[in-house]
Amino acid sequence: MSRFEPWSEERTVEIVAGHQALEGPLMPILHAVQETFGHVPEEAIPVLARELNLSRAEVHGVVSFYHDFRSELPGKHVLKLCRAEACQAMGCQSLVARAEERLGVECGSTTSDGRVTLEAVYCLGLCATAPSAMLDGRVVGRLDTERLDKLLEEAQA
Repeated sequence: MSRFEPWSEERTVEIVAGHQALEGPLMPILHAVQETFGHVPEEAIPVLARELNLSRAEVHGVVSFYHDFRSELPGKHVLKLCRAEACQAMGCQSLVARAEERLGVECGSTTSDGRVTLEAVYCLGLCATAPSAMLDGRVVGRLDTERLDKLLEEAQA
């Protein structure tokens, strides 16, 4: 059973109504849509555009610009590896390559068994403890191969 609701126009309209009074509500609405449905479905874009009096291109542009929004359901676990400058300086590229090899997918993809989605993120705010990662919302600093392997084992269990 999925931890996300199936997409519906009615639920999307409810989400918009709950955030519409905010100044610049699109970003909070997109986050709420993704938290509810697991992703921002393509079908949601015209609904959001209509409800916010925006063009579909404006909504699509925001969704496609920010790496945090996904267009497909994620795996059971989401492993995000930071690829920002501090993490790059501390060797994140080799950790990304290791994770891709161990999982058999590239960043931005989900394993064939649906267990793990591997994503790049561009700053978790842990620059002082770089490189860093996030597994299902839990941040991990001072990432090395041993810690990465433990995260991968946890995600694949």
